[in-house]
Amino acid sequence: MLAASAAILTPIVLTLRYLTLCYVKPFRTCRKCDGKRRIPNRIGKGSHDCRRCDATGLRLRWGRHVLNYARRLHRDGTR
Repeated sequence: MLAASAAILTPIVLTLRYLTLCYVKPFRTCRKCDGKRRIPNRIGKGSHDCRRCDATGLRLRWGRHVLNYARRLHRDGTR
């Protein structure tokens, strides 16, 4: 019985922790440029702005995309 409740509660707790993280800190560092905003050229001379994060070094978390979509869907449905 204890193993069954642990198997049920663990994913719930992890999901709530991730949703809290998405609410408190919606952005994460860009994986392509590692938050440096610029990517070195392949030849090795110079660098260019990261296209993935638009040279901000930050990306919106996947969970925050889902929260924004749900909020927008609810707002549009109740108008």
